[in-house]
Amino acid sequence: MDENDRLEPAALLERPKKDADVTEPRTNGEKPKPEKAPKKPKAPKTAKEPKPPPVKKEKAPNVPAAPIDPESMFKEGFLKSVHNEKSSEKVVTRFPPEPNGFLHIGHSKAIAINFGFARYHNGVCYLRFDDTNPEAEEEKYFTAIEDMIQWLGFTPYKVTYSSDNFDKLYELAEFLIKKDGAYICHCTDSEIKLQKGGEKGAAGPRYACPHRDRPWEESLTEFRAMKDGKYKPREAFLRMKQDLTDGNPQMWDLAAYRILEKPHHKTGDKWRIYPTYDFTHCLCDSFEDISHSLCTTEFQLSRVSYEWLCDAVEVYKPMQREYGRLNLTGTVLSKRKLLKLVEDRYVRGWDDPRLYTLIALRRRGIPPGAILSFVNELGVSTALTNIQIVRFEQSIRRYLEQTVPRLMLLLDPIAVVIDNLPDDYVEDIELPFSPKDPSFGNHTVPFTKTVYIDRTDFREVDSKDFFRLAPGKSVGLLKVPFPIKATSFEKDEATGLVTAVHAQYEKPEDGSTAFKKPKTYIQWVGSSPAHSSPIKAEVRTFNPLFRSENPDAAEGGYLNDINPNSEEIYPNAMIETGLGEIKQRAPWPEEEGEKDVKKGEAGWETVRFQGLRVGYFCMDRDSEGGKVVLNRIVSLKEDSGKGS
Repeated sequence: MDENDRLEPAALLERPKKDADVTEPRTNGEKPKPEKAPKKPKAPKTAKEPKPPPVKKEKAPNVPAAPIDPESMFKEGFLKSVHNEKSSEKVVTRFPPEPNGFLHIGHSKAIAINFGFARYHNGVCYLRFDDTNPEAEEEKYFTAIEDMIQWLGFTPYKVTYSSDNFDKLYELAEFLIKKDGAYICHCTDSEIKLQKGGEKGAAGPRYACPHRDRPWEESLTEFRAMKDGKYKPREAFLRMKQDLTDGNPQMWDLAAYRILEKPHHKTGDKWRIYPTYDFTHCLCDSFEDISHSLCTTEFQLSRVSYEWLCDAVEVYKPMQREYGRLNLTGTVLSKRKLLKLVEDRYVRGWDDPRLYTLIALRRRGIPPGAILSFVNELGVSTALTNIQIVRFEQSIRRYLEQTVPRLMLLLDPIAVVIDNLPDDYVEDIELPFSPKDPSFGNHTVPFTKTVYIDRTDFREVDSKDFFRLAPGKSVGLLKVPFPIKATSFEKDEATGLVTAVHAQYEKPEDGSTAFKKPKTYIQWVGSSPAHSSPIKAEVRTFNPLFRSENPDAAEGGYLNDINPNSEEIYPNAMIETGLGEIKQRAPWPEEEGEKDVKKGEAGWETVRFQGLRVGYFCMDRDSEGGKVVLNRIVSLKEDSGKGS
């Protein structure tokens, strides 16, 4: 082979300098204890001056506690130490998903860390699609991933693709071969496993591939033959010549290139060989001048091979550091398992609100700011973070309590006919959208002869521990001037269900405003066709899809652990007319990726509100043609019976 065939080494990129560490000296001196003075005789008591009258303490306003600093994860702990370790003049990070599935809740942490770290330090973050496996990649995944990043409130500095660098990667592969740093291997999968000590956990002796010591000229010829179509998939691999004596499996001659015969979404039929993750990732980081390559601890062992390859091909070596990934218990996040749930119709699709893909959480109505707040609350360390669903929902509940309006919603309504009001009686009742935040504004709803209440707010037989409506008992209707008293009720003989309650409006006949205040006020919705009240709705409430904390450990596998009551539908629910204004003023709240949406153009899921005494809800995308479909985001408080 001609000496001119050797490739010149790539120029080593300039590395940013580290700042010197500064340590302040500490002192640990102890103060001497003072000696006790001898007791003196007591002086005669002097007359006390009169005390001023006590100042009456103002009650603290009933508002939620101040939220955690949204940037605290970058100001302290692991991410602060990472930045201190390498205080680059310009911070450059990247988020490098494989476009072979939809992102899930675990990815939200990676997005928040990589994009947030760059933003906090006035740097930039790339969105780089690791598109080196055309057999698994689909256009819908590219689109969904970019959409979710925007929804979480981040804008990539550039959207790039590993495939943008296929030519450069190929040149570096040839350069590595010419340095005798890589070779062509024709071993089978089982032979390669034996070379690495056998099956996982076998710990047998390791030994070199029989092709490892072939001349580099021969490997280069064979590598070019791989590219030109001489071999079929799995008949030849390019393997890096690393260190078989190292205890780290990531140094046991990893594959760098393999043959795949499926056309690529960007390069078409140009390539028959594709670089592996282990060859591509660190080099693309280098090409993009990444200062901090932040990834999960699954790649901690890969740091050695990452740095080895950058040094071997003589390119700039970014700093890789690893944090603990976020895992939610009580569900499954595996792409393979999620696909099974979708294909076998256990769920409606990838965006079914019972799943924990980001598109599912979005449809369920969870705001992007709530997800980022949850990640920030947890903090960042090197430990794996296993979080229960109830903890996740607690965080979402706190966020919604401060950011969405309140409406009266009835899941299972029954009519209450107020017999002593005229048939055409209408009174406008003013209600606040939030009792704690006047900036949310007010709205009016019609109070009429017939109103609806929730079935749970009425009992046929009263009891001492029941404070809502029952025969002979009075109850307040929220913000209505006077209470009502139930007098009788009607039932459906076939079902045994109450169909209507009759009541009296307890307005004093003398025109005074004095009345006995009832113990309880309940939500209601008036019947007024002129006001388009009530608004009828289908309400979907969601419980955990699985019955246990670890579905994979269930007898018979995760499919046997599915909760048959994971979804409950209320087809005849009613909601007050304030929904119309809430819809026009969406998104609720205007934060993160939803803050620049024009009024009236927000997605259905941004129409969020608290259904009084019921839970938090949003509109579902099935709300078409005048139909209203609501998804419960989370219950009003934790349900102790969930998953049972």
